Amino acid sequence: MATHESGTISFQKSDSDDKYASQSSRHVVDDQPLKAPWWSYIWDYEPGRSSEERKFVNKLDWYLVTMLSLGYFIKNLDQTNISNAYVSGMKEDLGMNANEINLIDVAWTCGYVIGQIPSQIVLTKVRPSIWVPSCELVWTMLTFCLAAAKTSNHVIAIRFFVGLAESIFYPAAHTILGSWYQPLELGKRACIFHASSAVASMFSGYLQAAVYTGLNGRHGFAGWQWLFIMDGVISLPICLAGFFLLPDFPENTRAFYITQEDRTLAAERMKKVGRAPRARLGRTVWKRVFGRWHVYLLTILYIIFINLGPSSSINVFSIWLKQNGYSVSLINIIPTASSAIQLVLTVSFAIISDAIRHRGRIMSISTLLGGFASLVLAIWAIPSGLKWFAFFLQRASVPYGPLSMSWANEICGHDAEERAIVIGIMNSMGYAFNCFVPLFTYPAVDAPTFRKGFVYTTVMFGAQGLITAAVATLYKRETKQREALEGSRDEESPVVAPAAVASGVEVAGQ
Repeated sequence: MATHESGTISFQKSDSDDKYASQSSRHVVDDQPLKAPWWSYIWDYEPGRSSEERKFVNKLDWYLVTMLSLGYFIKNLDQTNISNAYVSGMKEDLGMNANEINLIDVAWTCGYVIGQIPSQIVLTKVRPSIWVPSCELVWTMLTFCLAAAKTSNHVIAIRFFVGLAESIFYPAAHTILGSWYQPLELGKRACIFHASSAVASMFSGYLQAAVYTGLNGRHGFAGWQWLFIMDGVISLPICLAGFFLLPDFPENTRAFYITQEDRTLAAERMKKVGRAPRARLGRTVWKRVFGRWHVYLLTILYIIFINLGPSSSINVFSIWLKQNGYSVSLINIIPTASSAIQLVLTVSFAIISDAIRHRGRIMSISTLLGGFASLVLAIWAIPSGLKWFAFFLQRASVPYGPLSMSWANEICGHDAEERAIVIGIMNSMGYAFNCFVPLFTYPAVDAPTFRKGFVYTTVMFGAQGLITAAVATLYKRETKQREALEGSRDEESPVVAPAAVASGVEVAGQ
């Protein structure tokens, strides 16, 4: 790839795992290696980075990552609250039968699937700072409406539209992150953003326990209805803040905290790692997308991840606790420990994967932990302590998801349109299968043992390990081929006089 600097031409290869791994672990000044500080193993360490670039990345962390994390927090708060409400009185108040909770989840999933790819296409035409907060506002209003539901059919209809509005957020967030951050930075930010889902799950449990104790029956509303009301109150200001704080993309941002110098720097940073800016969508983009292996294997990978366990409305841990006679407060609070484990592992795995620059290896650790937990629960007739341990360890498999999205951002990084579409297809197809797979694998009537479901999950963790290895192998081969091709082009490119560059003469072979 050609880079114009100070009137001369220099050539720089695109990124690869080995290149960035060596940059992150070895820095030399005046022929003397620098000793890396201890925090370099946790956060970005780039001694050669200018103060301007450090300030710029800090701005992105404070505004972009914060807003996406808060947005994903309310998305998961408004998505998972249904499982807390179900075990906190909604089932009895609305006269729901055993399988209606599955139908509620199918409705949400159908809406979620329908909106994915159209949203990613809209994102190439409409500013994220308009599109994303507008959809957040819609699902917040619908969350308020759930408090007024009188029958399970009302809940099913509302949840469909909640899913439709929420469908835009996750793929859009990863597309935006991939447009601003380099590979050495992306994994940590993506997983910090994703870790907010664990915080939301924990918070929802604590909030339901609190409102059930303090507000149940107040002003004619049951505790589960107060949960929806409080979730809406929390979500509303975050939606409004998004209109002002989301920075769009480097080429069209108008955020108050991004200067013209920042925009130029952002474009240079993306060019440096071979990440292409957006272009107009045309027929050729679909040929590019479906003419490469990326969309097929990455989609299979994500389908497996999304469909490993039960639907979001079925919390097997909470249901088991309820079957064993625990109080409503404890049913909502105890499973939050599992979310806490997810939170710690998500951030830890992100830091390690950015440091060693091998996504697949760290993702495989998540696969092994989740596979062990599901195997233990599939056996079921085990000591009580081991069963508790397996329930708590269940969500150790969740960090695989954000790391796989970071991986997709990097694998498709040389084509911005492919990157946006592939991320959308991955997420939409994952949830398309989620419309019906949990109905057969984790039906509510199988509670609390869910033997069929846990056996299925154990087998699918094995499949996940295989597809991860396949993607890693093909990506490594593709990277070597790209570097060899660019190296041969560099050798063939003639030396061009500075005057030719200054006058805008086209360079041969480029």
